[in-house]
Amino acid sequence: MTMITEGLNYLDLENQMLPRFTIDEYAAKMGDDDDIVTITFTIKSELAAQDLVSWFERGYNFVLDASVSEGELEPGKHLVFVEMDRRSWSAEAVYNLIADLETLTGIAPKDWTMEIEGEDYPCEENLLREKMILNPGKYRDEIEAEEDIEVELNEYRLRAGLDHQSSALENKDTYIKDLQAAAGI
Repeated sequence: MTMITEGLNYLDLENQMLPRFTIDEYAAKMGDDDDIVTITFTIKSELAAQDLVSWFERGYNFVLDASVSEGELEPGKHLVFVEMDRRSWSAEAVYNLIADLETLTGIAPKDWTMEIEGEDYPCEENLLREKMILNPGKYRDEIEAEEDIEVELNEYRLRAGLDHQSSALENKDTYIKDLQAAAGI
């Protein structure tokens, strides 16, 4: 069976994408989170999502990987993930992606909303540079600081007679260990 792929043309994704994206909401699959920035878009059709993935992968040499979520986020909504290196140029690259999407969606960069660390911001290149973590070392430092806070909170919980709360990192380690055990590794 031969499949013909046409690619995307001007405004092919009009009314197909939500004008919102997230930065680092999901874990990277191409490497460690401290080295990889993950950008997530919501799109209304699986076929349009697949076309968008192809567009990202073919059109940008800085895109390490792009993929569509396994299932629907909710009926008629799919996630598209884009991964790139976490470097000083990453904010500019993300902004360029959004600016280029205007040719497919008709949505100007100023009309996009970006979510970083649970906060919403207008899509502006200077805000991307300010709010994104662009350095792997800084990312690791912030994760360690969050872990230190969690340890301190657990000490207070223990003194107050409350239950210990496991951190996301502990849960991830347990999950990975369970997978390794199931795989016999």
